Amino acid sequence: MKLPSQVTVYEVGPRDGLQNEARQVPTAEKIRFIDSLVAAGIRDIEITSFVSPKWIPQLGDAAEVARGVQRPPGVRMSALVPNRRGLDTALAAGMKEIAVFMSTSETHNKKNVNKTIAETLVAFGDVVPPALAAGVSVRAYLSTVFGCPYEGEVDPEVAVQLTERLRDMGVYQVSISDTIGVANPRQVEDVLGRVLAKNPVDVLAVHFHDTQGTALANCLVALTMGITTIDAAAGGLGGCPYAPGASGNLATEDVVAMLHGMGITTGIDLDKLTEATRAAATFVGHELPSKYLKAHLGKQARARRRAEHAKG
Repeated sequence: MKLPSQVTVYEVGPRDGLQNEARQVPTAEKIRFIDSLVAAGIRDIEITSFVSPKWIPQLGDAAEVARGVQRPPGVRMSALVPNRRGLDTALAAGMKEIAVFMSTSETHNKKNVNKTIAETLVAFGDVVPPALAAGVSVRAYLSTVFGCPYEGEVDPEVAVQLTERLRDMGVYQVSISDTIGVANPRQVEDVLGRVLAKNPVDVLAVHFHDTQGTALANCLVALTMGITTIDAAAGGLGGCPYAPGASGNLATEDVVAMLHGMGITTGIDLDKLTEATRAAATFVGHELPSKYLKAHLGKQARARRRAEHAKG
């Protein structure tokens, strides 16, 4: 099995992870969360989204978060931007990288941004060129590549064509996304093979939700095909407001533990990451699905019981 020696884990928990949380997370907690992830060694992190608070109330404090986080040298922070107004606000808040997003499914795209795929590509003309002119890097997400909650199967050739279109616009990386977590390893091999036939491997990332427990297996297939950037969310936070039934993202701890176990470096301190995630569980107010986190907490609980037994 041919695997890369180093992988970039692109953390999306503060944005994609928190956007679907019912409990309103205080701005100060978001900033502490982001700072703790950076302290754990994460160097690529999506911190918020400059969308209308009417649509995503949880992220209505985007500008305050962007201005409040620590920005050490070597750390790239991005924010999701839906339109020119969002771009202007992001630039004013000091963002040096943004992300645009669209679906490969017409129905999901309309539900998500109220536009057809063609209309979305036109609208990107108001965002991508001005961002690049301002010296801001642009990333892109292609959602529902492996399946749509409304249409079911999606033609993989749409992802091929849209990836090329986005690259032509100047997007530096396209994240091929399984928004509802229905992909399987054979399908990932097929779809990525088609995309890679027309696009270089270094412009692609993968973004898997873990609805059916196959996210790590899908990541492994992507790694064997040369992909070296994996999106993940601390604790497995997440879910899409416009994708009914979608569960959380691939947990950052789970993928980092797997990578380190295979001798692949990430630059991330797994213990510090786990502590950052444990703290996040307190402010969202519920247990997080990360398997590594659950094992870590269980190990700590057993150690405490042994210590108490020894004292007694």
